[in-house]
Amino acid sequence: MADSKKKRGAGDRARIALGEAYEVAYWSKKFKVTPAELKSAVNKVGHSAKKVEAYFKEQKHLAADRARIAVNEPYEVRYWSKKFKVTPAKLKAAVAAVGHSSKKVAAYVAKKKTASKKVATKKVAKKKATKKKAA
Repeated sequence: MADSKKKRGAGDRARIALGEAYEVAYWSKKFKVTPAELKSAVNKVGHSAKKVEAYFKEQKHLAADRARIAVNEPYEVRYWSKKFKVTPAKLKAAVAAVGHSSKKVAAYVAKKKTASKKVATKKVAKKKATKKKAA
């Protein structure tokens, strides 16, 4: 019913019919996205033009926020893991702990690294002390 040729009221104009090539072309041009991106958005949020428009606005906002870590994107996980020199699992745990801000995650990872270094140095000191006592 999204594209009934006999019903041309507001309800029909407010919906995106992916089965019609001219509608896909129109809405793609209107939202300045590719047809594939439009189809993906419609599959995620539904056929409502308002919901799809809101979805694209949110996506553009998130893309503009370069300091945000999106753990659902594999390329971002690889990038930030290399940048912070941690495993992807540790990166995801850090994001879960402090949020998606790269600054907060960087501080959290640095804090964890210094804490693990302190533990490691304590272990080494303990081993040296036990060797001295044995000797």
